[in-house]
Amino acid sequence: MADDVAARSASLLDGLRSFGANYTEFTRRFADWLGLHATDAAALVEILYAEDTGSPLSPARLGERIALTSGATTNLLNRLENLGYVVRTRENSDRRVVTLRSGTDIQAPAREFFGPFSAGLAALVAEYPPEEIERFEAFLRQLKSTMDNVLEEHS
Repeated sequence: MADDVAARSASLLDGLRSFGANYTEFTRRFADWLGLHATDAAALVEILYAEDTGSPLSPARLGERIALTSGATTNLLNRLENLGYVVRTRENSDRRVVTLRSGTDIQAPAREFFGPFSAGLAALVAEYPPEEIERFEAFLRQLKSTMDNVLEEHS
C-alpha cells in the first residue's frame, strides 16, 4: 500500500512538474510573441488572470506574486502602462488603493494567444463528469494548501 501511494505521488508530481514547465514555456512564448521581457509577460499574465477571476491585483500583490520589489514592480508597471497593456485605477472607496486592470491594447492579443489553450481546456473538462472535476479541484486546493504550509515553514 505504501509503495502504491509513493508511486502514485511520484507520478502526480511528475505530471504537475511537467505542466509547470509547459506553463512557464507558454508564458515565455507569450513574452516573445509580444516582444516583452519574460518578467513583464509573467506580470501581465498575473494581471489578466486576476482580473478574469474577479480579484484584480494591487501593485503590491503583483510584486508578491512575481517576487519583485516595490520599485521594480513600479518600473515594470510603467513599461506595461506605456504600451497600453495595463491601466492603474482607483476603484476603491479608499482612493489611495490602486487596482491593476488590463488595458484595451492587450485584450485582443491575449484572447488570440490564449484562446486555443482555453478551448482545449474546455474540451478536456467536458470529457469528465462534473463530480470528477470537483474532486480534482478539491485535490488541487489541498495540494496548494500543503505547499503553502511548507513555504511558510521555510520563510
